[in-house]
Amino acid sequence: MTEKTKKAVVVGANGIIGSNLIAHLVELGDWDIVGLSRRGGETVGKVSHIAVDLLNAAEAKAKLSHLTNITHIFYAAYQDRPSWAELVAPNLAMLVNVVNAIEPIAPSLEHISLMQGYKVYGAHLGPFKTPARETDANHMPPEFNIDQQDFLEALQKGKSWNWSALRPSVVIGFALGNPMNLASVIAVYASMSKELGIPLRFPGKPGAYHSLLEMTDAGLLARATVFIATNPQCGNQAFNINNGDLFRWSELWPRIAQYFGLDVAPPLPMSLNVIMADKAKLWEQMVEKHSLAPTPYSDVSAWGFGDFVFGWDYDFFADGTKLRRAGFHEYIHTEEMFLRVFDDLKARKIIP
Repeated sequence: MTEKTKKAVVVGANGIIGSNLIAHLVELGDWDIVGLSRRGGETVGKVSHIAVDLLNAAEAKAKLSHLTNITHIFYAAYQDRPSWAELVAPNLAMLVNVVNAIEPIAPSLEHISLMQGYKVYGAHLGPFKTPARETDANHMPPEFNIDQQDFLEALQKGKSWNWSALRPSVVIGFALGNPMNLASVIAVYASMSKELGIPLRFPGKPGAYHSLLEMTDAGLLARATVFIATNPQCGNQAFNINNGDLFRWSELWPRIAQYFGLDVAPPLPMSLNVIMADKAKLWEQMVEKHSLAPTPYSDVSAWGFGDFVFGWDYDFFADGTKLRRAGFHEYIHTEEMFLRVFDDLKARKIIP
């Protein structure tokens, strides 16, 4: 490995965050990349993959034992559970297992990057202080994001490497086989509304239609992640990462409807998880009618995730200026981001 070549492990390689990060590292050209995930992936160019169950400490240690030249660990893995308390054990264990497998055998390790989010501020629990700042106090546990950060902080003491905790808002992008993406939720919902000849209604809570929100573009997040991981002045800190603008659904929803050639009707609160549960047959008909990519209905959209985001009847945003003061000055126009992702979904033949 030359002095200019960096060796990255991306944990959660097939998710929206991990896959977009890998794509950015490939573009940079001076990174060798190893992706970790449960289902693995194909080796292409400088990107190789390892299929590994990170909940199994022995398996993680065995399968990662050759990664002695790693310089950066980018952790973006997540396992869902029915309740918030149940999230702690598996999500903390995965981080602990991958770090304990690599950190002791990688003398050139420079940085461990931990992906968090606004749940650190209690954003998922209800109205929280806005704009949220990295200096805000923690909320009542359980909170696996904080437990993960505590683990890294304790492990780093006396070590030459440093860590960072990254806090994006809702991440918008595309990842094959990963439907937990708000843009996909909206795109499929709008496409089905058009197929049924009905207007596009905002399905969330009434207050959510007028709340102030922000999003984080997956590409911008990838670039910010690498910036933080490769600039020593950013070490051992947390950073909010967002597009840099705010919006209300009441303003953006009509633009989304216009994109899909739909009229807008007044909002109607409804659970997408319930109302869209019987639409598999409709989706199959649409795939055949419009010659779409043969994507199973279960893989095309995570309706429960849409319900979660559309349920925020309170302001949802954080102060992103700390990262800008550190030297990262990119921003993304959120409306243009959504339309670009919709274009991408059309180009991939995911939607008509």
